[in-house]
Amino acid sequence: MSKNYNSYESPFCTRYASPEMQFIFSADKKFTTWRRLWVALARAEMKLGLPVTQEQVDELEAHIDDINYDVAEKREKEVRHDVMSHVYAYGQQCPKAAGIIHLGATSCYVGDNTDIIIMRDALLLVKKKLLNVIANLAKFAEEYKAMPCLAYTHLQPAQPTTVGKRATLWMNELLMDLEEVEYRIDNLKLLGQKGTTGTQASFVELFKGDSSKIKELEKMIAEEMGFSVCVPVSGQTYSRKIDSQVLATLSGIAQSCSKFSNDLRLLQNFEEMAEPFEKNQIGSSAMPYKRNPMRSERITSLARYIMIDSLNPAFTAGTQWFERTLDDSANKRVSVAEGFLAVDAILNIMMNVTDGIVVFPEMIKRRLMAKLPFMATENIMMRAVENGGDRQELHEELRRHSHAAAAQVREGGENDLSERIANDPAFKITKEEIEALLIPENYVGRAPEQTEEFLAEFIKPLLERNKDLLGEKAELSV
Repeated sequence: MSKNYNSYESPFCTRYASPEMQFIFSADKKFTTWRRLWVALARAEMKLGLPVTQEQVDELEAHIDDINYDVAEKREKEVRHDVMSHVYAYGQQCPKAAGIIHLGATSCYVGDNTDIIIMRDALLLVKKKLLNVIANLAKFAEEYKAMPCLAYTHLQPAQPTTVGKRATLWMNELLMDLEEVEYRIDNLKLLGQKGTTGTQASFVELFKGDSSKIKELEKMIAEEMGFSVCVPVSGQTYSRKIDSQVLATLSGIAQSCSKFSNDLRLLQNFEEMAEPFEKNQIGSSAMPYKRNPMRSERITSLARYIMIDSLNPAFTAGTQWFERTLDDSANKRVSVAEGFLAVDAILNIMMNVTDGIVVFPEMIKRRLMAKLPFMATENIMMRAVENGGDRQELHEELRRHSHAAAAQVREGGENDLSERIANDPAFKITKEEIEALLIPENYVGRAPEQTEEFLAEFIKPLLERNKDLLGEKAELSV
């Protein structure tokens, strides 16, 4: 297929989102789902005694996937109603069933139920990709669980941690997101067939007031479409809070991925870690030496879009009047679809990056050792006290020496704090004794054990439960 150079094309389709996610929000997925819902309605009505025959249901089933779009599009220009245009087009292919298609239903029967089904399927794909990102980070954390590195508070060097322990912080937030995704999947409910204002009045007429059959009809439709229940009450539509809740879940994923990408961008600047960089990749048109963190920057950029986009369904939910208004339609078909496409794009990049994070151990060690003497001052002081020094006097001396050494570093010199302390008779400690205290592994606390415990208690059982979903890879477009 030749590329379209004459009109706007969404970069979510040409650049970012996967074919799988694009299909979920495609016209084919939407309109074949409409037809499956019409089949489910007809089948349930037939079983409950309405004048619908097996022959009519079979005819409808035979034409679920071969949609005559040309007929539907021509009809919509005439009647200006998308659902009735597709009812008409379906009826042209199914002349025996034409009279019972959409029997008793309103437009939201196909529109809203399809939206719920699409969000469920999209969430399932998001879940799979999230799991693969977590699996990549789990492997990384296991490998580097004991490698000491500088930790930061306020972006200032603080007590050391390990490379693997830092990865558990990224994983823990993604685990929170995964739990939220699973909750949304498990709790999504179909709208069902609630009628024009949610009262099911048309079905009261069809079933001569038999509420048990109306309730059974809804149950049968839900089960055929893969749901256990429908929403208990509604106006014409399902509550738009559902869209808002789902987009809030996507926003949470974006927040976690943005945190990861910003950390990695900083670490690449520190030259401690880097995202993958291909052999022939060009980092800059002007500066050939550069290795820009392009993938991580894209995560940050798309995450920003999703976090803002999540406000769309929130405002929509808050401005629905009574049983429904139509100011939701144009907004939700853009905001929900693009929210999923953007999260899909982010998770594709996350899978790619976390599968090939580059670690530079010598640079990590060099940066840590440059700061470790400052972090070891308490241990040095305790050893000096054991050697007969005065704690209060030593504290003041350490403060003075630390500030002097830090000033020298800021002027481009080496950190000579160890020498300053060793040369101060108040400490009664040798340079060799000081250096024996400067072992990075002694300052990481329980970071290696915390990493092992987190992986064993939370991540490995999760990955084992979902092993059939693992092994996903992502190819990226520039």
